[in-house]
Amino acid sequence: MYSLLFFAALCASCLAKPGLVHYSYSRAVGGGSGNSFSSEGDGRITAVRVWELSNSYIIGIQLRYDYSWTPVLGRKIGDANELDLFDGEVIVQISGKYHTNYIYQLIFVTSHGRTLNVGQPLQISFNFYPIHQDAELRLLSGRYNGNGITSLGAHWGVVFMEQSNSTSVGK
Repeated sequence: MYSLLFFAALCASCLAKPGLVHYSYSRAVGGGSGNSFSSEGDGRITAVRVWELSNSYIIGIQLRYDYSWTPVLGRKIGDANELDLFDGEVIVQISGKYHTNYIYQLIFVTSHGRTLNVGQPLQISFNFYPIHQDAELRLLSGRYNGNGITSLGAHWGVVFMEQSNSTSVGK
């Protein structure tokens, strides 16, 4: 009797959504001095802002989840470079340049092939992307000091859209 109950529970758990965990992490690059940060928000990322110290390195990043902006990761001086995503468009790659002290360039690439390119093409290249084909950028983490972003990593996952127009993240 218990074996039949166990088998039924096992079959039901196999049918539960999501069947697989589609999460990956692109290991942080950069020196990593200063305070740690992590973006967070509900829903999908719908826009990105990046601030650059004129002709130098990246000083701040901000993400918008659905309709709410996160606090600035780092700092903002002057005008931001911004990319608003279209409906259904997601960030599928982040590339750029870094050195031991700062992140010098960021290039965000979307599922529609659009890009946001900010900063200077100096130093060591990096390329972040998810290991699962249906995953998208979920959050950024890293470190910043009083001057700019010193380290950056990317977290990728699948956003499952519910029929009631609310969003939930597969874990």
